[in-house]
Amino acid sequence: MSFFSNIFNPTNTESLVLIDISAGSVAGAYAHYKDGEISSLLYTRRLPIEVRNGERHELAMLRALEILGNALIKEGAPVLARATGSGRADTIFISVDAPWHETKVRTEYFERKTPFTFTKSMVATVLEKTSVTPEGKVLSDESIIGTILNGYETREPYGKKANRAALIILTSFIDEKISEGIVKILRGLFHTKNILSITGSSLRYQAMRIAFPHERDSLILDSVGQLISVALVRKNLLVAVTDVSDAARTNVDSWAKEVINEFTKLSKEHPLPRTIFLLAQEQDSSSLEQALNSAELVGLWLSDNPPKIVPVRAGHLSSSVRQVTTASPDLPLLLMALYWQHHKK
Repeated sequence: MSFFSNIFNPTNTESLVLIDISAGSVAGAYAHYKDGEISSLLYTRRLPIEVRNGERHELAMLRALEILGNALIKEGAPVLARATGSGRADTIFISVDAPWHETKVRTEYFERKTPFTFTKSMVATVLEKTSVTPEGKVLSDESIIGTILNGYETREPYGKKANRAALIILTSFIDEKISEGIVKILRGLFHTKNILSITGSSLRYQAMRIAFPHERDSLILDSVGQLISVALVRKNLLVAVTDVSDAARTNVDSWAKEVINEFTKLSKEHPLPRTIFLLAQEQDSSSLEQALNSAELVGLWLSDNPPKIVPVRAGHLSSSVRQVTTASPDLPLLLMALYWQHHKK
């Protein structure tokens, strides 16, 4: 009975390689997905980017990436094979952080005097006409993160009538030469052409929407690497995103001052929500949270009550994805796995 059930209802499984590239480190994982089960990271490895004397930062990153790739093949593939019966992953999914990425948010509008039906073909046409890739960059991802019909956000807009509509589009670009170098190394190691990429800030914003669907207003303070990114979310829509590419963290006090500066800039144009999600590696999370609690945040909110700081940890994602390794939980890789789970074709 079970045998014939498996024939006519085959289990959908998938394995892939995740690669996270930040200013200070590179990380990789084998992720496995199986219908009806929690997605899992079966092997993880993170390596620092060590810049040699006189060496360009991007060359040091690519060298670390090649070392990481070899470790994934030699150490990770056998782990994947023992868990799934095959050590092969046909897809490589890459997240690239500052200083090698660029993320932009734009809004495209539709308006007519008479009601019209909002369709996928309309969206495809406007994306094709308005998408512009800056010189020296490659488009890695273009995601519709919000649709507003007649002034109201809707998750299922297609086929509905409207007089006016707006699309909020999040676009990711990666430096062209960096992208070519990354792809060349990974294709040489894994012998696959199925390589997809996205910028880290775009991915983590979208993963946070999945992990915390009821938090419609928040600041996402992304400090998983050496650099800082801040995303402002209001009514579940991304309003602004900033990358502080020249503010590498030297100590928690200087980090907190830079965060306050970014919050201050945002507060001049937007009212700030009272929830702050802090994204950081687990070993850094407590000290960064303490630094924020000690900083002068209250004045930015014009209230005696400080904002709520929520350090995001692996446990927040455990109902959807888990890391089944002896290594410390790697939040960027877990968020990558969560994103892929909800966006894979």
